This record gives sequence, C-alpha cells and structure tokens, in this order.
Amino acid sequence: MTARVSFTIDSPIGARTATVSYERRGAGEPLLLLHGIGHHLQAWHPVTHILAAQYEVIAVDLPGFGASEPLPAGVPYDLATVSAALGSLCTALGVERPHVVGNSLGGLLALEMGRRGLASSVTALSPAGFWTQAERRYAFATLLAMRAGAKALPGPAVARLARSAAGRTALTSTIYARPARRSPADVVAETLALRHATGFEQTLAAGISVRFTEDVPGLPVTIAWGTRDRLLLRRQGVRAKITVPGARLVRLPGCGHVPMNDDPARVARVILDTARSASRPPV
Repeated sequence: MTARVSFTIDSPIGARTATVSYERRGAGEPLLLLHGIGHHLQAWHPVTHILAAQYEVIAVDLPGFGASEPLPAGVPYDLATVSAALGSLCTALGVERPHVVGNSLGGLLALEMGRRGLASSVTALSPAGFWTQAERRYAFATLLAMRAGAKALPGPAVARLARSAAGRTALTSTIYARPARRSPADVVAETLALRHATGFEQTLAAGISVRFTEDVPGLPVTIAWGTRDRLLLRRQGVRAKITVPGARLVRLPGCGHVPMNDDPARVARVILDTARSASRPPV
C-alpha cells in the first residue's frame, strides 16, 4: 500500500518541506529503491516481492514523479539537493544507511548517496552520468520525444495501444528489451506517469552538466548494464567502472534500460548479492 511522508530538506534557498509517496514491505535490513526520470515506484514491482523476502524494501516516488509532490518552488532538482533530500527522507522513515538500489537517474542518485555516506551498499542499474556529451544529447532527445508522445496521445489511445503486444512495443520499447511482457495496465500507468511528471523538465535541465567523476569507496558497489540498453549505451558501464574502480561491473544479457521487467530473477540476484556482501567480513 502506498503511503506519504513529509520531511524537511536543506536547499540552496533554505529549509523547505518535501512530501513523497512510498511503498514499504518486508522485514530486515532496509533496502531503498529509486526509479528513473519520468517513471514511478511501480517500475520495481517485478522484483519487489523477491527482495522483500529478505529485506525491508522501501520503494520511493522521487520528488516531482509518480504520486509524489514536486519540490517546493525555487528548490533545484540537482544531484546535491535531491540526494540530500533522500537522506532526509530516510531519517523521517527511521532508516539509517539503507542498501540503495537505483535505475538510470535513480542509479546516479544511489551512487551519490553512497559517496555521501548515506548507503550501506549501492546497486546502480544503467546509471546516468557516465555519458559523453554526444551520448547525453542523444539520451535527452529520446527522453523528450517519449515525453512529447506521452503528452500528445489521448488516454483512450494509450489504453487501446496497450492491449496488444505491438502497441506495448510502440509505447515502451525504448526502455524495455521485452516490452510485450509488460501488462497493459502497467503500460498505461507508466505512460501517464511520464505525462504528468511535474519534475521532468527541471530534472532534465539539471542533468545537462552532470558527470559522475568521483569514487565511491568503503562500501560494496555494483554497476549493472543491460546488453540491449537503447537509451544509455552499455559502453558507459566501462567508464563507470573506471570512475568507481572498486565496483563490480555486471552485464545483464537481453535486458534493456529498465531491466527489472526484462529479467526480474537476474536483477534481483544482482541486488541481493550486493546487499549481502555489505555484511560479509573482508577476506
């Protein structure tokens, strides 16, 4: 069941209150799930039940996405502000240094939380921030086209397209390698989430100058990339490994940019292996 929480964040314009939606299930060490730009926490549903068998799973709608409210007026959607806000969210939920898992934008935020000492382990699935300028421009142009399509299509047309495998492919093949596996209801919901994402433009604008260039020492880090990622090309994983030399780089065969739906079992195994390794004594 989705819940909401309000908490105070520090921002360049002073202390402000943010309100986000989240789902919490399972028991054990906390594990925080962060989605990508234009998406929502339901992106994690294919793996949530697997993870919740061993961990307390907290899936979050990032500020300005899904059912969460936008950040207060004047508060930037930049990496420093949002990652610090997520730390404040954890405090509000009574959670200290969770295992953090993120996809795309969420992967970038997960790495930044790890760098700031806000995570016990990090699993980043196709994280943003390891692009060249040409690759960033391509990704942003693709995202803007997806957003324009989501806003232009009438609701009945989206529902009609989602009923067929071909229609689901037309709507979501940019992010899924196996879009026909997505249910019609899920495709409709995520198309509407993209349409109504109040934080989309400001998040994209904040990302223009983003490059992740610092190591994340002192904790287990896994960077995983789908071999069929059409948005952030898999060669960016090699740059990520160079930037974070202690990270484990994992390929996800046959997976697209949002791999949780393409191969839930493999993705869950990668996440669980990383989280478990945080508790193992050094060899």
